Amino acid sequence: MLEILAYAIGVMYTPGPINLLGLHSGLNGKTREHMGFFAGVGCAMLILFVFLGFLGLKFINPSLLPYISLIGCSYIVYIAWKVLHTNVNVSEKTASVSILSFTNGLIMQLLNPKALVATMPISTIQFPAVGISGSSIVIWSIGLAILAFGAPSSYSLAGMAMGKRIENPIYFKTFNVLMFALLIFVATSIGYEHVYRALLESHY
Repeated sequence: MLEILAYAIGVMYTPGPINLLGLHSGLNGKTREHMGFFAGVGCAMLILFVFLGFLGLKFINPSLLPYISLIGCSYIVYIAWKVLHTNVNVSEKTASVSILSFTNGLIMQLLNPKALVATMPISTIQFPAVGISGSSIVIWSIGLAILAFGAPSSYSLAGMAMGKRIENPIYFKTFNVLMFALLIFVATSIGYEHVYRALLESHY
């Protein structure tokens, strides 16, 4: 069972679009306002773990995954655009940051290919291998969903600690541009790996 936790933490806590947004919210002092977004991420993971844990891959058509990934990439680009247009007024200690909602977190994580990469091996391989079934699936899914909530939250707290040490607004603008570039890079990487290559391989 330790293998399940090790895999989940390794996948969930590495940099990805959700965690980058968590870092961005912390840098702009919006950790508390974005708790709903982080909760949406956790709920999305709970849904995926429970759904896959009980139904496995029986009701998932692998041919649809590239198209789901494409929608996810588009959504990441949309969020990146919102990040780029965030304005920070350090003199007033406020930031006109587009608040990411519970729904934003839920939708983005459900469409995030990284979420499927995290949940599929655990739900369809590791759960059965250690005898986790029935109500135990729900209990484990809740625990793993809490871990998923903690990933962007911890990035946000780290960003908040960094942000308190910064006063020049040019640094915040630079961070916003950097976050935008990183999110676009992530969306492009996902698009190449999970959309372009998947569709290319499906034709051979």
